[in-house]
Amino acid sequence: MARSSALAGRTAVVTGAARGIGRETAHLLAARGARVALLGLEPEELEAAAAAAPGIARAWCVDVTDEAALRRAADGVAERLGQASVVVANAGIAAGGPLVDSSMATWRRIVEVNLVGSALTARAFLPHLLGARGYYLQVSSLAAMGAAPLMSAYCASKSGVEAFAHSLRAEVAHRGVGVGVAYLSWTDTEMIRDAERHTTMRELRALMPWPASRTYSAEATAERLVRGVERRAPAVYVQSWLRGVQAARVLLPGLVTWRARRTLGDLEERADITDTGLLGEGGRADESAERDPAPR
Repeated sequence: MARSSALAGRTAVVTGAARGIGRETAHLLAARGARVALLGLEPEELEAAAAAAPGIARAWCVDVTDEAALRRAADGVAERLGQASVVVANAGIAAGGPLVDSSMATWRRIVEVNLVGSALTARAFLPHLLGARGYYLQVSSLAAMGAAPLMSAYCASKSGVEAFAHSLRAEVAHRGVGVGVAYLSWTDTEMIRDAERHTTMRELRALMPWPASRTYSAEATAERLVRGVERRAPAVYVQSWLRGVQAARVLLPGLVTWRARRTLGDLEERADITDTGLLGEGGRADESAERDPAPR
């Protein structure tokens, strides 16, 4: 049974919903009584996720960097599920490695999916959110607060989506639309499990102090995201200690550089620190996807 929630009867959209945090978030929104649109690149995974949701859920196969496809998806969601009043911009990809050895095509694609894709998602659904006086939640990261070495594209994109969401909030607040930013640390998803196979990513995590080096469950992360949606929160700190990081973030660039200066030289001598390529099945799906997908 759907528990009593401000989301009951509303239409919610989740991008990157085929796997991991997106899938769990979509399921929890459905459990709260929302009609949920799952957007992503993997049609079979999306259909399975929609079928397993505890409520009304439909899947749209769409690339968040394809503006025309997103507009078609937005129209399809409105037609089949009703006007969207919640959008969770979760779609994202990642890779690790030193910039000097990285594929710049991969670097650009990470920024395109994570940052440009978020802006295009907001643009496609904003007319619906304005009509519903709805809420847009942008999934960012600890990486927006303290950029780490070996993940320059991911950190740049997550800092970018944070700034984008703050700008959008100021732009639409007077029209009754809420905009939130979600901050989260390492989460137990298929992408992170794949990252553990690469020396670059394992060593990067080993450099991080506790609790930033911990991995948190996707289910608990999704629960905090959905609570933030219910509250229309301007900021969602999935791990409570991230509030402290937010308060101290002005100090982080210097601290990260100090630690990297002491450790990266040794790391480069004893480990194979190379470009990982896009991580996880989601990353591989992005690499192999056609760039003109149709909504399902």
